[in-house]
Amino acid sequence: MDDFVIEVENVKKIYQMGLVEVRALDGVTFHVRRGEVVAIMGPSGAGKSTIMNILGCLDRPTEGEYTLDGEPVSQLDDDQLADIRNRKVGFVFQSFMLLPRQTALANVGLPMRYAGVASKERHERARKSLESVGLGDRITHKPTELSGGQQQRVAVARALVNDPAIIMADEPTGNLDSKSGREIMELLLKLNRERGTTVIVITHDEKIGSQAQRVIRLRDGLLVENGA
Repeated sequence: MDDFVIEVENVKKIYQMGLVEVRALDGVTFHVRRGEVVAIMGPSGAGKSTIMNILGCLDRPTEGEYTLDGEPVSQLDDDQLADIRNRKVGFVFQSFMLLPRQTALANVGLPMRYAGVASKERHERARKSLESVGLGDRITHKPTELSGGQQQRVAVARALVNDPAIIMADEPTGNLDSKSGREIMELLLKLNRERGTTVIVITHDEKIGSQAQRVIRLRDGLLVENGA
């Protein structure tokens, strides 16, 4: 039996916009093996953001089943979703989403605060996570004292700190110059190789998608490609 960390079965997401029913996802099925690097691609309006929100436990499907690391997610309430999200998912966003007045160390430690980890352990794990992304000498710097590429490295360190089942990277190079963008993708691929971290990259950039082991392509809420 394959060790799937993500199992999406006939997932639909329907939004009611007044009298109009919008099918953002219309019966999508795919699996992701533990340790895979997968790019989810498609044009604007394809359903990429909707599937990211479901995979990241930010939303639930209208119909269908989603299982994350062996846990059925589809019927969880908001508190249960928040719990599994904090335990199982690390997020990397295009806009970094760092707290501007907090140091790199404090930003990385934030998910552990929500998880109730004691201050001393939080500090140590955050420091090690920053070292793992090459920022051991920047732990006291605030976001305004860091380059865009360094800020995204802080975001990657934050995503890793709770040892999640998956990292969800939403257009992770979108706000970076080409050199910094390449470095962030190289970092994600290195973490995948060395730690076995499952990486899901949401992107419209074919160059980024080509670096994944597999591309899942959506169009108009339908899965149109699920190959290598």
